[in-house]
Amino acid sequence: MVNPADDMEMRIRAFLADNFMMGQDSTALSRDDSFLDAGIIDSTGVLELIVFLEDAFGIQVEDEEMVPTNLDSIANLIPFIRSKQTSAEA
Repeated sequence: MVNPADDMEMRIRAFLADNFMMGQDSTALSRDDSFLDAGIIDSTGVLELIVFLEDAFGIQVEDEEMVPTNLDSIANLIPFIRSKQTSAEA
């Protein structure tokens, strides 16, 4: 059985590879690499990422949550998504 965090990471990596990495291997991206600093996404890309997260993981990203500490790396995204899913279940 696939670990939910691993599945989440695979889905995020697939999205990044398909939409932003122009054929580059997303496994070369470290979990801690900043999407913005690495030039993977720009401000418009952040909006595309948010739409993906909302659709793929059934969460709602609020305006005040659109900050790098939540959205700028795989390592930041996974706990952010989990916390949103947990709060939606409560």
